[in-house]
Amino acid sequence: MRRQTVTIKHVAAEAGVSLQTVSRVINKEPHVRPAVLERVEAAVAKLGYVPSLAARRMGGSRSYLILALNDRDRTIEGWQSDGGTDWVDQMLLGGMLKCAEHGYRMIFELVDTHAAHVEREISAAISSLHPDGIILTPPHGDNPVITDLLTRLRVPFARIGSAGEGAGFSIAMDEAAAAAAATDHLVQLGHSRIGFVTGSDEYALSVTRLEGWRRAMAAAGLAAGDDLVRHGDFTFRSGAAAAETLVSGPQPVTAIVASNDQMALAALHVAQDRGLAVPGDLSIISFDDTPITRFSVPPLTAIAQPIAAMASRAAELLIEARGQPAETAEASVLPFRLVARASTGPVRADG
Repeated sequence: MRRQTVTIKHVAAEAGVSLQTVSRVINKEPHVRPAVLERVEAAVAKLGYVPSLAARRMGGSRSYLILALNDRDRTIEGWQSDGGTDWVDQMLLGGMLKCAEHGYRMIFELVDTHAAHVEREISAAISSLHPDGIILTPPHGDNPVITDLLTRLRVPFARIGSAGEGAGFSIAMDEAAAAAAATDHLVQLGHSRIGFVTGSDEYALSVTRLEGWRRAMAAAGLAAGDDLVRHGDFTFRSGAAAAETLVSGPQPVTAIVASNDQMALAALHVAQDRGLAVPGDLSIISFDDTPITRFSVPPLTAIAQPIAAMASRAAELLIEARGQPAETAEASVLPFRLVARASTGPVRADG
């Protein structure tokens, strides 16, 4: 005989209270008399009741949902190309685990930040889901159309990878310091012609990383001219084109800092196609530290970006906000790590 599912109605009947009172107890809301609290908790324990999301919503205006928005085109391109979307995986890992810890659910949606109807698309999602907060991943957190919309609607939001001033919670690593650390690592190995491959200009972090590279080059007394900078867009294709030009010509670079793992992997392929030994002829450092950095040959030295930790912190801040936008919020800056592997080494004596 199949056991009957215990619902909030059974708990309310057992405790002799209303459904709303049970929900308030489940959600740890204030203004519940101690005697009533004790009766409801006893009923929950006796019946073995496990609260559903719908039951938790009955006690107030919270939905117990966090909505995460990621870039549609880039995510789909990663899936369809079989190139992987580990950044998304890490973001979901951090956000979902933190939400589960607090009895929340995280829903993942793809949005085209360039679309003329982006406001309508996000408004529709908010209207149907009523999330308690929204996590914006790059480049959404730097799009004023989106952040202004959420501010007008008074929906709390967190901006991952966006350290700039503005509304919402800002959670990022020190991008400039990370790029400087990568460059310093190469300088300590004796490199002086160090190329830099930027990410897409749509991402504020691309500009900040370039600034960090320039700062480290200047501190080392090295030239940091435009001939050492190539603009990428975080794709393998753009990384290959950038590396081709950096290793060509009369004064090729001896090292490259690439703004993500895909572009660093492309630089590694270019080196192999040209018969350049890595790191003997060319050292390469990447950003993100997704699994491909460990599986490539040689394994890539990388800046490990705390993606899961940033998503976890974003979810935590939104849950603590309890549906109320933050008037002022100090930026959360999480630490990065430089993971040295076999793709970086001393410059050749004639390099």
